[in-house]
Amino acid sequence: MTVPAELTAITTAEERENALFAWLRARASVLLGFSGGVDSAYLASVAVEALGRDRVLGVIGRSASYPEEQWLAALDIAARIGLRVEEVDTDEMRDSRYVANPSNRCYFCKSELWGKLAPLARERGLAVVVDGTNADDTGGHRPGMRAANEHGIASPLAEVGMTKRDVRERSRARGLPTWSRPSAPCLASRIQYGLHVTSERLAQVESAERALRELGITGDLRVRHHGDLARIELSRDMLSRWLAPAALRTLTAAVRAAGFARVAVDLRGFRSGSLNLFQEVNAA
Repeated sequence: MTVPAELTAITTAEERENALFAWLRARASVLLGFSGGVDSAYLASVAVEALGRDRVLGVIGRSASYPEEQWLAALDIAARIGLRVEEVDTDEMRDSRYVANPSNRCYFCKSELWGKLAPLARERGLAVVVDGTNADDTGGHRPGMRAANEHGIASPLAEVGMTKRDVRERSRARGLPTWSRPSAPCLASRIQYGLHVTSERLAQVESAERALRELGITGDLRVRHHGDLARIELSRDMLSRWLAPAALRTLTAAVRAAGFARVAVDLRGFRSGSLNLFQEVNAA
């Protein structure tokens, strides 16, 4: 996605936020695919201020891959900013293509979501469906973006050039508690490509990550599902602390309690999209 020429002279996050206000006001009303994460929470906050509560609807897609903690956090942030919220159940788990977990799994998931939200927007008389894709999200392996394009979903943050750093900066300025929260993609993103996505495996990942949070692990965290093996990725400031022998035993026991036979801590630390890298290495 290319930032329009008239926006290239904009140099600050505050200026990009002003451009976002203008973008939203030009559309008059929006339906937002709302997860309650850093990006969608910020976009919702700006949209409610720009358009008014009655012209913005946040819709949460509920499925086994959406963690309960994230759902509760989404409802909390929606209440804080005055966002109207509805929920729809998505049925990607009934799609054999999604369950097979190919490297473009996200395409089938997002096709299911947008296939429900686009008709809902028309039914409610809302002008456009938007998502929280930011300018940093437009590169790399992004099959979900293809699904969004096919359903006519707009990405205003990306269109005005707002990066993740911009979103966090402006979220903090707006007093949003999400400004410092780690990114939280769906649970299915933790399951090794080619390993079928099942409710049981999603629950294992959710249980293991919850247990690690309860131990006091903060910041970026992933429990990658490789069958009977759990591969743990921690932020670098957490990594050295949890590699101490006693702490490592505690960490390992917590993850095994979620149903994993083997546990490994990735010494390279957290890396966004590391399953894509794992796929490339194995294919080499």
